Amino acid sequence: MNLQATYQRFSQSIDCFNGIPALLIRLYLAPIFIMAGYSKLQLGNPDITGIAALTVDPNIVNWFGNAEWGLGLPFPTLLANLAAWTEFLGGWLLILGLFTRLVSIPLMFTMFIAATSVHLENGWFAITPTNPDTSPAKMVSWLGVDSAQHSLENSIETADRLNRMKSILEENGNTNWLYENGSIVVLNNGIEFATTYFIMLLALFFIGAGRFTSIDHFLRKKYLTQTNNPL
Repeated sequence: MNLQATYQRFSQSIDCFNGIPALLIRLYLAPIFIMAGYSKLQLGNPDITGIAALTVDPNIVNWFGNAEWGLGLPFPTLLANLAAWTEFLGGWLLILGLFTRLVSIPLMFTMFIAATSVHLENGWFAITPTNPDTSPAKMVSWLGVDSAQHSLENSIETADRLNRMKSILEENGNTNWLYENGSIVVLNNGIEFATTYFIMLLALFFIGAGRFTSIDHFLRKKYLTQTNNPL
């Protein structure tokens, strides 16, 4: 009983900090979405300044619509604009913690589309693991999943190729300069990042923007005060 009471007191004492995780998720995601949206935009009319001067890059529209080298989606102009502005403006709303649950919905949708139309055929990993002994696929392989075993075999093959690349660079390049900002990796471009962002957005959808750390919290508090004390 004493242990239970201690745990209850501990739980109550940290309640006032329960807005911090939501704040950290928002601050983690916001720059990602802002830059993802901004990269799809370009300056339009030079006579207009500010955000009104931004328009969707025609190359992005073409990529959305072209079935041969792009996504092959219908209504590419509409979808490109929705994706770009949802990411760009949605990222700023995440920073403020304003309309967080609402903005999480279209952002989750963009991540779902990105995962299924761009990354799905590449599997799970964003960066190919090169050590099968530390790859998360090893745990999944214990469950008898064939694709996990294939991933482990791919890790071995990728390690051989990566080592070969490094040996070529060592023979012909200035590796001190080449590796100064980090070692080379093999990009797999799978659904890992898109899925991770989707899960984080889903968490925000259910827990909200965070107690004491968002505009949403104070708007809700003001609304509850007004409804509980009608004129």
